[in-house]
Amino acid sequence: MADAPGGRGPASGPARGVRLGVDVGEVRIGVARSDPDGLIATPVETVQRRPQDAADLARLVEIVCESGAAVVYVGLPRTLAGREGSAAQAVRTYCGALAQAVAPVAVRLVDERLSTVSAHQALHAAGRPGRNHRVVVDQAAAVVILQAAIDAERVSGARVGEAVVGPGTDGGEGEAEPTAAQGQPGDGGTDRMDTTRRGEAAR
Repeated sequence: MADAPGGRGPASGPARGVRLGVDVGEVRIGVARSDPDGLIATPVETVQRRPQDAADLARLVEIVCESGAAVVYVGLPRTLAGREGSAAQAVRTYCGALAQAVAPVAVRLVDERLSTVSAHQALHAAGRPGRNHRVVVDQAAAVVILQAAIDAERVSGARVGEAVVGPGTDGGEGEAEPTAAQGQPGDGGTDRMDTTRRGEAAR
């Protein structure tokens, strides 16, 4: 790991804070979160897609607010050859709207190849019958996506993946420093996106 400027020893790496993992599907969205130190990913909930009124997007905004997330990692479904098809383009479009709704919280795309396969394998290993997988497999896939991202963070010492710039944003990247009123991201702070933005996400 590189030394910090001024000879202060190793750089500290990504800022402390909860990370969220999101698995965007056509019918359901799985959500996972990490602890503030970014060590372990755990399932949160499954959000039903609601394209007619964007209630799913509004719920994701609520989860970001409630958790005080520092960054949201979203799985990008590439083919085994690394190509992007219609599913990947749909996720990119969705992430653009999400990034706009939760700004200045960073949204980043990470490779999710085989995440669903890994999720099913983990559920089988945990003794959950296959017929019950559909209820929780999206959350399990989000856990796989997030755990891979935070493991990669520890290796690289930086956020991983591709930054998403929402339409209408200034294109800046990075995480805003919390104000005293917001609290520390991921430490149970009371930061909330303004109600106007949340209303826009719900429309």
